[in-house]
Amino acid sequence: MALNNYIFVTGGVMSSLGKGLASASLGALLQARGFKVCLRKLDLYLNVDPGTLSPYQHGEVFVTDDGTEADLDLGHYERFTGYRTTKADYLSAGEIYENIILTERKGGYNGSTVQVIPHVTDAIKRFIFASTESFDFTLIEIGGTVGDIEGAPFLEAIRQVRNELGAAHTMFIHLTYLPYVKTAGELKTKPTQHSVKDLLHAGIQPDLLLCRCEIPLDVAIRSKIALFCNMTPDNVIAALDVRNIYRCPTNYSREYFDERVCHHFNLDYRDFPLSKDWNQKWGELVENIDNPRSRITIVVVGKYTELPDAYKSLREALTHAGAQNQVGLDVRWCNSEQTEDVIAEIRGADGIIVPGGFGARGIENKIKAIQYARENDIPFLGICLGMQLAIIESFRNIAGVKDANSTEFDPDTNAPVISLISEWTKNDGSKERRTKDTNLGGTLRLGQYPCDLVKGSFAHKAYQQDTIQERHRHRYEFNAPKYKEQAEQLGLVVTGSSPDGTLTEIIEHKNHPWFVAVQFHPEFKSTPIDGHPLFVSFIKSATTRKANAS
Repeated sequence: MALNNYIFVTGGVMSSLGKGLASASLGALLQARGFKVCLRKLDLYLNVDPGTLSPYQHGEVFVTDDGTEADLDLGHYERFTGYRTTKADYLSAGEIYENIILTERKGGYNGSTVQVIPHVTDAIKRFIFASTESFDFTLIEIGGTVGDIEGAPFLEAIRQVRNELGAAHTMFIHLTYLPYVKTAGELKTKPTQHSVKDLLHAGIQPDLLLCRCEIPLDVAIRSKIALFCNMTPDNVIAALDVRNIYRCPTNYSREYFDERVCHHFNLDYRDFPLSKDWNQKWGELVENIDNPRSRITIVVVGKYTELPDAYKSLREALTHAGAQNQVGLDVRWCNSEQTEDVIAEIRGADGIIVPGGFGARGIENKIKAIQYARENDIPFLGICLGMQLAIIESFRNIAGVKDANSTEFDPDTNAPVISLISEWTKNDGSKERRTKDTNLGGTLRLGQYPCDLVKGSFAHKAYQQDTIQERHRHRYEFNAPKYKEQAEQLGLVVTGSSPDGTLTEIIEHKNHPWFVAVQFHPEFKSTPIDGHPLFVSFIKSATTRKANAS
């Protein structure tokens, strides 16, 4: 029988302290003790979803199996726990207010005055409780930081949940920051004290504090924080900086994080020991990341390279694949929009990636990078837009069709090798349709779709399966009905298609050591323990190339 316990994770002082990693790490630790865990995210912004936000504003848009565009923290949840998130696990303030206003406009409140309390807070609570009956623990991360004006309804909602369920079934975890002043040689607790006071003003007393810090917490610091924050020193836990994020679960375990959580819920942690298999696998993972046998250079040619979170899942997928091959990766990020000489930046690469993106900016430099990889036998992985540009590159530089293009960049091109596909079949058998006039978000092919692989292809050798399921986020497709036959004459073969054959999912250059481009986003399904088959194969090929060149 499920325990139905709810854990709320809030943050204070400043953003980007690691609430998502803390939630994911705790979820992994509780899973390793045999509990069934669900992880969710509540975001404070008024956008309905992050789908149309710039990556520079909010980082990567993570996509779930069911096509939900969500915050990148859901990627952490999935990577650390294997829990497959859905629309039920992500909600923004914008979506809440949109639904409430639409309901009010339709007369759904029967003339009642619509207010933050109870209408907004009730909507938040419905999200918290929905479909959680089968889980022992539901972890809910509250976006933003305590004190944000947008966050008030969310804090009020979780305060009400505590009143309704009691402390026996709810827990408040607050992540805060302890700055280290080097000239004074000490950690400062005042920001944490003020952050907790802000929570107290909202009627919430944290049960456990995670303190982000550069150095370990001594007894004196823990006692001081506990005194001013109304808790015992045992519930003041260090969230130490780490060399790689996959040290977080084991570091938190050494701080007795999961044991303190069990204690709060009156569970004897000794009755639920950590899995030895989990400990071994995570130990091997960390060892492979921190102490690789060799190193290779991978160049990523993209548009949003200045912000690390813009390609978060891609960065992690590369780390996973490196660990699987016991090789360290020196990843160079080439901004295709700003660089004057892309060839100079990618020269010396052992492997090249062109990732997804939207819009025409930086396209020509990406095409030059693809040509360089193709002509110099450098392992190449194209993702989403990267596949579309690989097709354009072949038509321009092999077939000599100089105006080959995508209708995204040139609606009037005479050679639309990439274009909008107006109709396709969804997983449930229904038809999805789109036109150039459809709402921006509505034109996307989103979520998980099946793909049949051609035996003997690079992709088939990597996956070791005939049919795969991968996640998508794009508008434009290869215009296969018109150009597939010509593409094959160029050595560019379709090795992955939708089961009905209408949509191209994977293309490969048959006369290349390893040249694969995919319409989907494989990085969304990579895990640290197993990696992703395509990334693992790509890194293996790059490693082999370097070894042969030595």
